[in-house]
Amino acid sequence: MKKLIVANFKMNTTPSEFKAYAMTLATKAKGSKNNIVVCPPYTHLCVAKEILSGSKVEYGAQNISDEENGALTGEISANMIKDLGAEYVIIGHSERRTKFKENDKLINRKIKTALANGLKVVLCVGESMQTRAAKQALTFVRKQLDDDLKGIYENELESVVIAYEPIWAIGSGKNVTSKDIQKMVEAIKKEIEYLYSDKASKKISIIYGGGVTLINYKKVLSLEFLNGALIGGTCLDVDDFTVIAKENY
Repeated sequence: MKKLIVANFKMNTTPSEFKAYAMTLATKAKGSKNNIVVCPPYTHLCVAKEILSGSKVEYGAQNISDEENGALTGEISANMIKDLGAEYVIIGHSERRTKFKENDKLINRKIKTALANGLKVVLCVGESMQTRAAKQALTFVRKQLDDDLKGIYENELESVVIAYEPIWAIGSGKNVTSKDIQKMVEAIKKEIEYLYSDKASKKISIIYGGGVTLINYKKVLSLEFLNGALIGGTCLDVDDFTVIAKENY
């Protein structure tokens, strides 16, 4: 089964370091049956265009502005990254929600802007440990979906991938069981069915981003109800990431 493997570099590597990484990955990814996407910092997208264009590997950004242009010092628009050949953008990552206080209304606007510019969206949703301890995880994530997808048409969901990232599991060493992931996937699909249709629920792609490493990636990618994985820190080693990206079930 073909999977979507997305690498989130976060604020790591320099453009020159990424160039070497991209050259190695483009070579090693040949023959992979999966869809491989790398999302480096904005400063690396020109390098990605130079090295990865025409290869097996697609690329995208980690965030965009909700505005098309204007007096917004330091912001990057969807059109800018699209012009550099980016196909994807990560929106609503837990670090954007917590450290940069991005709320669901802003995330919703970013999704609409991304889709209007022909970008595919990796929408991140997930609960904190406090929310899980209160037994509100499923309700919380379904509410995120309600707000994040407000005004998004069913046909646009073809360009949306939902990444479930339990915030409490990222970098904590705490294990999320297959049963926990399955319950959340089922809840997400149920909410998509409620918001759209049974057809949309069956077609929506859901990937997992709760601290996927070389230790647990086989367990994650072997789950039939998942469509892939969002890789954080492990992706920074090109050899490690290639092992995960070429895994096929």
